[in-house]
Amino acid sequence: MSGPIDVHAHCIPVGVIDTLRAESGRYGIEIAEADGKYAALISGAGKTRPFMPALLDVPRRLAAMDASGVDVQLLSSWIDLTAYSLDGATGARYARMFNEALAATVAEAPDRFRALATVPLQSPDRAVAELRHAVTALGAVGVEIATTVDGLELDDPGLDPFWAAAEELQCLVVVHPLDSLAGRNVTRYGLNNLIGNPAESTLALGHLVFGGVFERHPGLKMVLVHGGGFAPYQIGRWDRGFATGARGAAEHLTRSPGEWLRHLYFDTVLHSPASLRFLIDVVGAEHVVLGSDYPFMMGEPEPVAAVAAVAGLDQASRDLILAGNAAALLEGVRR
Repeated sequence: MSGPIDVHAHCIPVGVIDTLRAESGRYGIEIAEADGKYAALISGAGKTRPFMPALLDVPRRLAAMDASGVDVQLLSSWIDLTAYSLDGATGARYARMFNEALAATVAEAPDRFRALATVPLQSPDRAVAELRHAVTALGAVGVEIATTVDGLELDDPGLDPFWAAAEELQCLVVVHPLDSLAGRNVTRYGLNNLIGNPAESTLALGHLVFGGVFERHPGLKMVLVHGGGFAPYQIGRWDRGFATGARGAAEHLTRSPGEWLRHLYFDTVLHSPASLRFLIDVVGAEHVVLGSDYPFMMGEPEPVAAVAAVAGLDQASRDLILAGNAAALLEGVRR
């Protein structure tokens, strides 16, 4: 894997839709079709947005990768299909089916794809079992999780077994926004995406940092998408809260939030060379990885070119961001 590695690319694996259409009762998810478009009805969560055809089209994906100069994609679920609202047993069956289909999709172009599994995080013990299976038996390099677990924040102590397993396996944990700013009216002007998604990631990271998750599990290899939301820009405010101990901000911390921020990884989906330059200056080129958010409209269709557009970035730093950092993370996965 010497070429650019895209850590943020979504898919619906080959065969998943057909399986759900045939066995909706087994997996708690029905497939609805209208005007040639498909959507999922997830038990306890309602109807998803219509599926984008590009999520399912492997040849189209490979052509897009070739056109943009991406060598390898880490394939993760379309976040709308995370399905944390399912009961634990059903969620575990669904995750196993999904991950087996994802492994089969990777096998269609094994030199171009790697898998980021999905797990039933609503049932942490089952999530641990599925993560171990996905990494050790199916060859996954990590897992994509949502910013909340059916409303539960990521610093909940019940999730500690999952963090411990991910830390032990040294696999990637990619955190992606879902149901952004639930309860707020952010439907106008696309604000649920433009503001909601980065804000949702910021809230999730705040709970992880201030809740002491990284203090308890310092070996976690975590990637925050969309450049980490607003956290890099406001890290001084977080450090101020830690220094003053205001409202319990230092309760679970022995190191400042800024130190933990530089321990994590952040993708390049920022749509601004100046913003990407700022992120690099805050966390270091060693902690920035390439992302595209393929195939969504708010993604970065030219991720390699976006890195090339950053002013004053030396070749060694570019190489780390395009491939070196991700390659090192993938090589460290324990199978």
